[in-house]
Parts: sequence; structure tokens; C-alpha cells
Amino acid sequence: MVERFLEQTSFTSQEDFIRNLKIRVPENFNFGYDVVDAWAAEQPNKKALLWTNDKGEARQFTFADMKRYTDMTASYFQSLGIGRGDMVMLILKRRYEFWFSIIALHKLGATVIPATHLLTKKDIVYRCNAADIKAIVAAGEKVILDHIAEAMPQCPTVERLVSVGPETAEGFDDFHRGIEQAAPFERPKHANTNDDISLMYFTSGTTGEPKMVAHDFTYPLGHIVTGCVWHNLTEESLHLTIADTGWGKAVWGKLYGQWFAGANIFVYDHEKFTPHDILQKIHDYRVTSLCAPPTIFRFLIHEDLTKYDLSSLQYCTIAGEALNPTVFDTFKQLTGISLMEGFGQTETTLTIATMPWMKPKPGSMGLPNPQYDVDLIDAEGRSVEAGEQGQIVIRTTNGKPLGLFKEYYRDAERTREAWHDGIYYTGDVAWKDEDGYFWFVGRADDVIKSSGYRIGPFEVESALMTHPAVVECAITGVPDEIRGQVVKATVVLAKEYRDRAGDELVKELQNHVKRVTAPYKYPRVIEFVDELPKTISGKIRRVEIRQNDRK
Repeated sequence: MVERFLEQTSFTSQEDFIRNLKIRVPENFNFGYDVVDAWAAEQPNKKALLWTNDKGEARQFTFADMKRYTDMTASYFQSLGIGRGDMVMLILKRRYEFWFSIIALHKLGATVIPATHLLTKKDIVYRCNAADIKAIVAAGEKVILDHIAEAMPQCPTVERLVSVGPETAEGFDDFHRGIEQAAPFERPKHANTNDDISLMYFTSGTTGEPKMVAHDFTYPLGHIVTGCVWHNLTEESLHLTIADTGWGKAVWGKLYGQWFAGANIFVYDHEKFTPHDILQKIHDYRVTSLCAPPTIFRFLIHEDLTKYDLSSLQYCTIAGEALNPTVFDTFKQLTGISLMEGFGQTETTLTIATMPWMKPKPGSMGLPNPQYDVDLIDAEGRSVEAGEQGQIVIRTTNGKPLGLFKEYYRDAERTREAWHDGIYYTGDVAWKDEDGYFWFVGRADDVIKSSGYRIGPFEVESALMTHPAVVECAITGVPDEIRGQVVKATVVLAKEYRDRAGDELVKELQNHVKRVTAPYKYPRVIEFVDELPKTISGKIRRVEIRQNDRK
């Protein structure tokens, strides 16, 4: 399958990758027809999606199944009046109906808006009115349906509500009854052009309302590198990415690149994350490939891994936040597997990564994906030298690279702020070493300025994480009259250290940081907490810690 879109399908070095990565972009590309249906035609019995849940249920779908169900879903959606350009929000958690729905909407040329189930009434009202959402398809759980119903009086553009069960409510259509009764699907003559918006995410910044990140129909092609190269997948792979479908990482790791590679996508539909359950699923189903944020791996390495047969696991990738070297080293020691780090944003596909032919440097993101013209620049726009910090940018003077977002929908000002004069500014700060490897420092807003020094949160967090007392930590800056800011550490302690939380342990951790990294970077303030505030994707919300400190 991927041979249709890549001139060369395997690479042996970074030089080979840079020279020979060429992705073909068909006219009017549609992932539903050109990938899902193509697999169904060529290998109908090929395994596509293995769905399991925390109730012990499991379903294996082939590509023939996916074609049949997505056609049924597309026909059902057509009967609801949904077509090209219509905005449809999916609040489906990890339900298999998400895959039915997103592919069906692609086939119709509609715009998919994946959303988290944690949205409140206010969030739903904002999204519906900001994007003129026409329909909402949701998991049938009372709290989700109630929030949607409460929002509807203030959402005049919404015409149809659909529940996939197990519950439904007044005003909601029954998804499964609808697809079962649907007429045979007739493919639209002109479903889409490459420039149409296929996918849109609401992404929160540090200020203001969420931005609407709009991607065109070529966006899935940008993820060929994600699945076929970085994840190192083959047609025999059973791949697990731990992500809720409301987060952009779901299409990174549970859809596009994986099905280009012909891999079987493993889904674990669960309510509460526990390391034991994840390890047991890998053990039971013989998962071969795992991708997860650092938070997941931080907890996995504190489990007794000898209780599980992880011999099927061949390859692991990590993204979402920078990887602390101590997590890399411990996981490698316990499993023999190197964690291959990658970096990207909701606005992009994989931008910087440690690829299979590269020797990973623990804590480094790796090298730029040649799909993008990546650079590091200072405040004056100068490309920085090795060892200097700069903002990660993508140069677009030769045109929009495959996988980069189209725009912030209906917000030309925000689009211009982030993307102007042929440069897209990521807002992330990094430095690169003599070998060209990129090392994450932090969001531009997170960098701490103390007594004239610029201190990146990640380097202090990495130092703290090498102490056995620390399971997780977040570094932020707190205002200080003399120094401008001082470094604060918010720390989650290992179980055996919790009864030692106090001044003595504070001093021990401070001295530890002074020994491991430059003494001026040590945290002058340390707070012990039971858990860190996080996004649904597992990223630490340092902005929330700073807000609480100001209060």
C-alpha cells in the first residue's frame, strides 16, 4: 500500500532519508477511499483494528469490515443531511465507533472535529458556535449526553445529535439502529479537493479561547513517516498508542500512519489508567509496538515488569513531552528496548524524531524529519549555533509542507502571529548539539529567567528525576523581588518516601540537583503533591501550577 505514495519505502541512514524521502500526493486524495477501501479490495481479510475494553470484551475488525461499516455509517450520515464541508464533532472516547465515524465523514468530504469527553456545557457551546457545528456523535454515557443536551439551547447550528450507546436520551438518534437501516452507500461524485478541511482540533493556548487548528485532506499523507518510519511498523505489527480519540495523538498513532503501513491497530477502551492493565494487555494480546507519552512510561518503570511476558514487544516510541534520560535508561535496563523520541504539534505531523537507523541520545528528540525545513532561531531571527537556545521554526518559503496545518480557522490574526514571512513559529525552545540532535528546553512561555540566567524546566526536571524519591515533577518559575523569578519544583514522591516529605527531604533534593546540574538551577521552592495537573493527553499543565501560585 505505502508503495503507492512513497518513491522509496525504506531508509538506512539520515542521509538516505533526506535525499530520498518523496511522498506522492494524488489529486483529490481521500484516506477513506484511497487507503481503507484499497486495503479492503486487495486484502479483505487483513486485520485492521483489534478493539478491547476494561470489561473483558474484544472485537477484531478486518479491512473488509472497516469498509462495510464505514460505508454504512457514511450512508446513515447522508440520511441525516451531512455532506461535504459540514462540521461534525465526535465525542467518542476510545469506542470503535470513532473509527467508523471519522472514515465515514472523510468519505463524505465533511470536517471531523474530535473532542474530549471532559467538555463541559460551556466548552460545547463555544465549539458549536465557533465552528458552526452541524451534528454531534457521542458516547452514550449520561454525563456526556447531559452536557450536550444542556448546551443545545445555545447552539443554533446543531441539527442532529447521535448516541452510539449504551445509553441514549431525548433528542438523540440511535447510531447502531441508524447504520443497520441505512441504504446502500453511494459515493459522492466530488467528495473533496486536497485543499478542503478534513480535520479540525480545538487546542488551548495559555491565554484566550482555544484555537481551531484546521488540516486539509492531504494531512494523513504527512503521517506516512509517523507510522511507516518512526513507529517502524510492518503489516505484521500490532500497534498500541495510548491516547484518547479527543486528542490529536490519536490520529498520529491510532489511524493514518498505521493503516498506511498495514498494521493492526490495538485499542484498549478503558476508564482509568493503571500501569498493570496496560502491561497485562501487552502480555495477553502480544502487542508488538507501543507509543505513549512520558507520563505512561514513568509509571510503567515503577511496576514489577517480571510479572508480565513482554517478549512480543519489539519497538517503543514516545512523544507528548520531552523524555527524562532516567526514564529512558531504566526502561532500557528493564526491557532491553530503547525509547525512540519524537516531537510535533497539533499543527504538524512528526517534525523531529529519533528514527530506527539512529542511535538514540537519551533526552534528545533526534533529528528533523526532512518533510519539514526545521530551524532554530533567536529573537532577532538568526539561526543559532550548536549549543545555543532558539525557537523551533518551520520555514515555508518553498510552500506549505505536507502535514502542516492549513490555518487557525476563522482567525486570520492568530494565523499571522504564528505563521508569517515564510516561517511557522512553534513556540517551543530547544538547542542542538554538534551532531545536529535537538534537545527540548520548554515552551517559550515556560522558560524561567532568574538572576540573568535562562533556565529550561526540562533540564531541572531531568536532574530531579534521577533521585529515587521522585516519580514525577514539574518545574515552574515563581516571582521574586530580587532575582525576578526563582525555580520551583512541584514533586510527586515515590510511595516509600511519602512519609519523609518535609524540610530534610527538600534540602536533600536541592543538593541533589546542585550535584547533577549547574548549581544556579536548583529549585529554591519545593512543593510535595499527590498528583500533577495534566491535560487529557498526559502533558503536565505547568500553566495551571503557575496560576495556582499566583492565587
